[in-house]
Amino acid sequence: MQLTGLHHVTAITASAAENVDFYTQLLGLRLVKKSVNQDDVSAYHFFYADAVGSPGTDITFFDWEHIPQARKGAGTISEIALRVPNIQSLSWWEKRLSAAHIDHTGIVESSEQNLIRFSDTEGQALALVDDRDAPGGGIPWEHSPVPVEHAVRGMYSVTLTVRALEPTAAVLTEVLGFRPIKEITSTNGKNHTHIIFETGPGGPGAQLRVEVAPDLPPGRQGWGGVHHIAFRTPDAEEQINWRKRILQAGMQVTDIIDRYYFKSIYFREPGGILYEIATDGPGFTADEHIDHLGERLALPPFLEPEREQIEANLKPI
Repeated sequence: MQLTGLHHVTAITASAAENVDFYTQLLGLRLVKKSVNQDDVSAYHFFYADAVGSPGTDITFFDWEHIPQARKGAGTISEIALRVPNIQSLSWWEKRLSAAHIDHTGIVESSEQNLIRFSDTEGQALALVDDRDAPGGGIPWEHSPVPVEHAVRGMYSVTLTVRALEPTAAVLTEVLGFRPIKEITSTNGKNHTHIIFETGPGGPGAQLRVEVAPDLPPGRQGWGGVHHIAFRTPDAEEQINWRKRILQAGMQVTDIIDRYYFKSIYFREPGGILYEIATDGPGFTADEHIDHLGERLALPPFLEPEREQIEANLKPI
C-alpha cells in the first residue's frame, strides 16, 4: 500500500472572478469544475487542472471573501510548485509574467532545479519548475491561451513550513510511507532547512518539501493561502486501509466522505497542516462531458434539489 503522489492542493480566494481570470487566462489551466464547497454551499469551489482533470494536476480554490488574509508562518503550506517542460518554457514564462506585470524572481538556476517564483494577485506563493529530469505530467489543454509546448503540466511539489521537523517527518515516513531523499539549507539568510520527501515513483508530482523554521510565528489560514494538501490513492479499498492505518497511529481522521468526483478522508498532522487522502476516481467527467467541463455550475446529486437556492446565493462569474 503506497500513496502514488500529490492529488490536489486546495487554496482560498476572496475574489472569485479575479481568481478564475488568473488561473485560466494567465496560467492557462482549464477550469474543469465550477462547483460549490460541499460543506458551505454559499461558496464556490473551483478546480483548475489539465485538459481532462487528471489527479495530480488540480489546484482548487474555496471562494471565501469574508475571512482575513492569510498570514505566512509555521503550520502552513507555503508554496505550490508547478511543472513546465523545460528551461525554454521557463524563459517563455519569464516574459509572460513580466508582460502581465506580475512580480517574479526571474529564472533561478541550480543543480537541483531551475525555477521562477511569483505570487498570484492575492499573494498565493507559486513557482514554475523546469521538469527537465522527468518530462511528463498531465495533458495540456489545446484551447488554453498558453501554447501547448509551454503549458503547466501539473504539480511538481508542495512546501510545508513547520517549526519542528521530527513530528511531521514521523507522520510522513512511519504512517504515510514517504521517503526523505535530500536535505538543503536555504540561502535566503534565514538558514532554514528544507527536507525533500517523496512517495510512490518519486520525482515531480510525488514530492513534498518540508521547511523547518523554528523562528517563525504560527501562520494563519485565509485568502491568499492554502487550506489543505491531498495525496493520491488509487481506489476506495486502499482508502479504507489508509484510514485504519491512521487510526492505528493514534491520530484522529474523518469518516470517508463521498465528494462525488472522488472520495476523501482528512486528518491534521502534528505541525498543524491539514492532509487529505483522495481516490483517483471517478473523476470530473462523472457529470459533464469532457468537451464541456467547467462551463456550468456542477452540483453533486445530493445538492441538486437545492440548485435554485444555491445559484441565487452565488455571484455570477
